[in-house]
Amino acid sequence: MQYFFILTFSAIILSMKNKRNNTLELLSNTNKTFEDEFYTYAKSLQFEKGASPFFPDDLLQYFYIVVDGRIKTYQINFQTNKEQTIFIYKRGDMFDVISLLDNKPHEVIYEVVEHTTVLQIPIERVRYWLEHDVTFNKKFFPYLAAQMRHTEELATDLALYDTKDRLINLLVDNLNPNKRFKYNLLHNLSNSEIAKLLGTVRHVVERTLKQLKADNLIETSRRNIKIKNFDKLLEKTSQMLLK
Repeated sequence: MQYFFILTFSAIILSMKNKRNNTLELLSNTNKTFEDEFYTYAKSLQFEKGASPFFPDDLLQYFYIVVDGRIKTYQINFQTNKEQTIFIYKRGDMFDVISLLDNKPHEVIYEVVEHTTVLQIPIERVRYWLEHDVTFNKKFFPYLAAQMRHTEELATDLALYDTKDRLINLLVDNLNPNKRFKYNLLHNLSNSEIAKLLGTVRHVVERTLKQLKADNLIETSRRNIKIKNFDKLLEKTSQMLLK
């Protein structure tokens, strides 16, 4: 049985407003009128690790913004139990963008990766902001473009590169702050979760990590991968483009 907790407005929302360092990216450089309206409609929810609290019908009514923690969205082949992670949402990420735009159910599965706080906003209010608030548009559409780029890169990687190449690419992107959905993505992720990002299985990831360790490119500890020779890894990603 899944549980979630609705936190009081004063305990969470107002404390966030009063701490400049905690300002969500969506609200940075916005006017106070929009910020006040935003928090009027936002409700804070918390979910425990392992919960699957979001369903297609729910996402037709509400839009969510991650405050803390991580939530993944994925597809699964129920005959083989193979999973493909599409996104791992973290602080500042928003969902479900597809249902927001086309008002249709989005058939993906959500799972809480670690204890998470989100803001829930009525989706019709978000659509109103899209139509009437220029400030919101300036934040939303670049975010939408980042999602589209990530999805395109995922499809390209799965179609064109083998598991070792995809893992090397992921290790490099994990250190690139310009890769919104991959930057610091591997922090505290198990090999099983990494495998789901790459469209493979755990033992293949573990074998590939051993190869990279043997090449003196990385070292590993529990849920931590440290790059020892970034330039050589970067060189390998450049070679992929020439294959």
